[in-house]
Amino acid sequence: MGNTMNTAVFATPLADRVRPATLEGFFGQDELVGEKSFLRQAIQADNVPSLILWGPPGSGKTTLAYIISKQTNAEFVQISAVNSGLKDLREILTRAEANRQTGKKTILFIDEIHRWNKAQQDALLPYVEKGIITLIGATTENPSFEVNSALVSRARVLVLKRLEQSDLVRILTRSLQNTEQGLSNQGITIDDATLNLMANLANGDARVALNILEICSGQSKSITSELVKQVVQKSHLLYDKDGEEHYNIISALHKSLRGGDAHAGLYWLARMLEAGEDPLYVARRLVRFASEDVGLADNFAVVLANNVFEVCHKIGMPECAVHLAQLVIYLARAKKNIVAYQAYGLAKKDVEEFGNLPVPLHLRNAPTKLMKELGYSAGYKYTPVEDSSNQTYLPEELKTRKYFRE
Repeated sequence: MGNTMNTAVFATPLADRVRPATLEGFFGQDELVGEKSFLRQAIQADNVPSLILWGPPGSGKTTLAYIISKQTNAEFVQISAVNSGLKDLREILTRAEANRQTGKKTILFIDEIHRWNKAQQDALLPYVEKGIITLIGATTENPSFEVNSALVSRARVLVLKRLEQSDLVRILTRSLQNTEQGLSNQGITIDDATLNLMANLANGDARVALNILEICSGQSKSITSELVKQVVQKSHLLYDKDGEEHYNIISALHKSLRGGDAHAGLYWLARMLEAGEDPLYVARRLVRFASEDVGLADNFAVVLANNVFEVCHKIGMPECAVHLAQLVIYLARAKKNIVAYQAYGLAKKDVEEFGNLPVPLHLRNAPTKLMKELGYSAGYKYTPVEDSSNQTYLPEELKTRKYFRE
């Protein structure tokens, strides 16, 4: 897209250099930043309230904060929860109080706010309540679990979605056309198919897409699909083994098997394994599924599940993937019966409600003379040699209880 190769070396990553300063350059999240959206109107009026921006990596959280910083008359302070703490916060709050005395607002952007502990988040709360600070917190984790509920209740939670492939293509194209900080003057040539490949491999993450482009442009001014594949080698799958997506995908696998959809089950299995999930974790969940959902409808299911778990332990990935696939198909096709699962739940409820009910005397062991004298084991009928049809086995308070239908 240019005629000469620029040999300048940029210390700042391309993703940061081409970050837009206005909403006109912000691609994606149309529901949040559309012409009549709340956020666009708030930014234009310089009246942004406290916000929690929740979304996957590279979806535009930091970029939105940057745009706000460029459009506001308030003092905009940016910190990362990874490398800041209470000392940094106290200094910012002191400045915010001074700003308030002069009628100036202070906006504090905290990237990865979920990494702050409860004490750090609590220290911020009263300043948000009093309006001394306008908080913008960015998080990839569900704020319901990771952010102080009082902070969440005093902010507007905006949910950002993973970017569409078309959005990423527009972002890549803009960076190639950017004459100031982008790649317009570096003589880069790239076709539409290669741009779409980059966008696809980025999995909705704009920073990943721009990083791929930057690395490729450093190796050749003619960027081809083959070069992109060499640079990336393996697609960047959206899957955080410690985050919410971990639980979302295992839940999707479980529900797909419960619904009898083996094809969906295989897809979710592959999503986990190809992203590096521990096969033993998946196998453990499938052992559980075999009893919880298949249960008495097919007692072999738990046997097969346990055997697959042992196989995963012995041979690991990638060999055990086919064994897990076999198990997933079997469990999806198997009939379902949740009697055992429900029955245990009812028994557990009685334990919680009635506490430690005494074991009936006739069921107690009597290894000593004293125990026999106290009536332990008295009246017990030994089923193999005598009629015990009228014998009860539950505590008196529960003697008629049935936890499942015979």
